[in-house]
Amino acid sequence: MRNGSQTLVLIDGSHGEGGGALVRTALAMSVLTQQPTRIQDIRAGTKYPGLDAEDITLLRILADISGAETVGVELGSTAVSFLPTSRPRGYKGQVLSVRNESKRGANALVVLGSLLPVLARSGVYSSITVEGETYGSNALSYDYFANVTLPTLQKAGLYGFPELLRPGFGRESSGEVSLDVEPSSLSGIEWSDRGVLKGVRALVTTASLPPTVGERVASHLSRLALNAGVKVRIEIGESNAESRGIFVTTWATYDRGMGGGTAMGSTSVRAETLAQTAFEELFEWMRGTSTTDPFLADQILLPLVMAETSSTFTVSRLTQRFLTIVWVVKQFLPIHITVRGSENGQGTVTIQRG
Repeated sequence: MRNGSQTLVLIDGSHGEGGGALVRTALAMSVLTQQPTRIQDIRAGTKYPGLDAEDITLLRILADISGAETVGVELGSTAVSFLPTSRPRGYKGQVLSVRNESKRGANALVVLGSLLPVLARSGVYSSITVEGETYGSNALSYDYFANVTLPTLQKAGLYGFPELLRPGFGRESSGEVSLDVEPSSLSGIEWSDRGVLKGVRALVTTASLPPTVGERVASHLSRLALNAGVKVRIEIGESNAESRGIFVTTWATYDRGMGGGTAMGSTSVRAETLAQTAFEELFEWMRGTSTTDPFLADQILLPLVMAETSSTFTVSRLTQRFLTIVWVVKQFLPIHITVRGSENGQGTVTIQRG
């Protein structure tokens, strides 16, 4: 099928992990390559089939900046067509999260992370504010995005400048994050080995909690780091939010590598347990030799695919999500992405240009 001179790219939404990362990658690639796409069987086989609030929030923004014609953009839709009609434009303004009947909305950082490579290629400066979750369980958080994702992407020439306007803990929250994105000419990275450790940091973000809670987390992080022989710089950040919350982020920076660990607090989790979860996740990565953790690998792949030069990096664990993202990219571009390693094992990723 064709739209003008472009072939319609058909995507099986149940392929691989079959989750939101597949949908987001396909939509971003559609805009970046100017190829129309139709995603079918969205999240088929999962507990929550069809488009969710996060997908639709992103869809509406991408449609706006590319003049796209769309079909099937509604909650629960198991198929969507997306036909961009123009090169991506910059974006200025505020976006409210779409919400379902249970008031669950989008993760603001997931939306912004998906937009980054598109806005960077727009040729103009963008300034966007997105409402939604900024801290959540098993989700991209503001502190990780600001301190791990963006510094890594700067190595590839992509410059984004975030600001946390209001924290939001959980998918029902109404946090706000603003992001300025410079038009960027992307280049590859050569991260075959880490080089020298430059520093380890931890950030404990709290809202509407007694100061002693954050202090207990920081104290236990210090003990864990001392026992592991790691020197860590710890900060406690207090902010105002609609509800109480606490989130711990740890990360390490090397000459040619970054990785982190996170943990979301809840009423049933002790402060010391929270600290241990975040630190152990980081320290497990530090004990290996890989230059990225599994979550960072997901976030840098698409910008590196659009870079003008080749890239190499290693990842501590090849997740099904990452392999699904690779598969989606190859449906749009005849690019050489070589992944050495097996699922759930350590891997080496090479992206060849030209």
